Amino acid sequence: MSIVQHLINGELVAKGERTADVFNPSTGQAVRKVELASRATIQQAIDSAKAAFPAWRNTPPAKRAQVMFRFKQLLEQNEAKISQLISEEHGKTLEDAAGELKRGIENVEFACAAPELLKGEYSRNVGPNIDAWSDFQPLGIVAGITPFNFPAMVPLWMYPLAIACGNAFILKPSERDPSSTLFIAQLLLEAGLPKGILNVVHGDKEAVDALIEAPEVKALSFVGSTPIAEYIYAEGTKRGKRVQALGGAKNHAVLMPDADLDNAVSALMGAAYGSCGERCMAISVAVCVGDQVADALIAKLEPQIKALKIGAGTSCGLDMGPLVTAAARDKVVGYIDDGVAAGAKLVVDGRGLRVSGNEDGYFVGGTLFDKVTPQMRIYKEEIFGPVLCVVRVSSLEQAMQLINEHEYGNGTCIFTRDGEAARLFCDEIEVGMVGVNVPLPVPVAYHSFGGWKRSLFGDLHAYGPDGVRFYTRRKAITQRWPQRASHEASQFAFPSL
Repeated sequence: MSIVQHLINGELVAKGERTADVFNPSTGQAVRKVELASRATIQQAIDSAKAAFPAWRNTPPAKRAQVMFRFKQLLEQNEAKISQLISEEHGKTLEDAAGELKRGIENVEFACAAPELLKGEYSRNVGPNIDAWSDFQPLGIVAGITPFNFPAMVPLWMYPLAIACGNAFILKPSERDPSSTLFIAQLLLEAGLPKGILNVVHGDKEAVDALIEAPEVKALSFVGSTPIAEYIYAEGTKRGKRVQALGGAKNHAVLMPDADLDNAVSALMGAAYGSCGERCMAISVAVCVGDQVADALIAKLEPQIKALKIGAGTSCGLDMGPLVTAAARDKVVGYIDDGVAAGAKLVVDGRGLRVSGNEDGYFVGGTLFDKVTPQMRIYKEEIFGPVLCVVRVSSLEQAMQLINEHEYGNGTCIFTRDGEAARLFCDEIEVGMVGVNVPLPVPVAYHSFGGWKRSLFGDLHAYGPDGVRFYTRRKAITQRWPQRASHEASQFAFPSL
């Protein structure tokens, strides 16, 4: 069985340390092993980055951008292989994997604009013979810790921009599906990135803690569950690091009585059941304003959910693959059991699904609950599976109160034809990313991604303009050249114009 190795200083490194199995979720079989880094291995990666950083920092941004242009081309040329690796280890369909990669490539395209993004500001004659300007300089060594659900896209949110800004980067991807992440990193080296600027180390909590505690690591980016996001933010900031930690979500879709219901149903099907619900932007709650809307919605959803094409992710033409691990499957099934016990109406039951030829895969079918209340666990907690809950309310104001009182504030959307209702919703909802007739309002690469409340710890969102600010620090320079013939007396008052 092959072993997924670390990438340190441009070379694949096998340390012979602890390993973990990497499974194909469609079959339930281990397909390879992955090394789990010790603190010594993390330090080796840090030392490599530290040695490579000075030369890269002084590399002109235009030359850094040229590397990113070549990287983009290689990603596009290798789309089929990358999608296959994602699907084989994560379980998502090939089409979904290709879509993930395309959204990641958008962030590489944004990083190609480094010469423009890093331009400072300049003011002449802010005082007598005094000029002032600001400069955006790299932090040094920065690190990213990324989740299993987007092994290509989320790392591409981080290191292309960080590297284009002049930093050296250490990536700790999920150990559950590491192969596509490692392959993509190797493509960046092929594009001309100097050795040591990007290092990939696999691992578990030992590796995470080593990155948090290392004084050489100046900033940490994280995407994952809220408890771990909060831990990384607390421990990282305590040590003086800059941290952006994106956590969990419970995303609501509000359906107004005037909504285009057919289009809303199509949107909800993809948003709730795409990638088996393993998305931090997945819609897991449909808030229906009025019983008539709820009844009509369920009548249209039920047959479509039952007709979902589910199978091995590496097959073509599917709607949904398996969950990533047996533990993830069992957790989702446990939530469905809990919803039934709490009194929610189970309209479509995804438990017990068996896929012919893949009986040992980690499958759960699309599940739909009606008459869910805010007191139920299936409403309050992030299920991270193919489960959609319908909550009934009597007004838009009640729907908004429901959303605003939830501990998470990642994404939300409203389906309506009423511009006044949409404007009120966008203005008053306490959520970081909002869609109007758009179920997954994931910002494009030249905006920034991030939620509110317990969905994000830190002041700056991921990628886009906030990403540039996160991976750089501003230096303000004030310069004066007095005229040679003049002599000025000392000033003891605070200087001003």
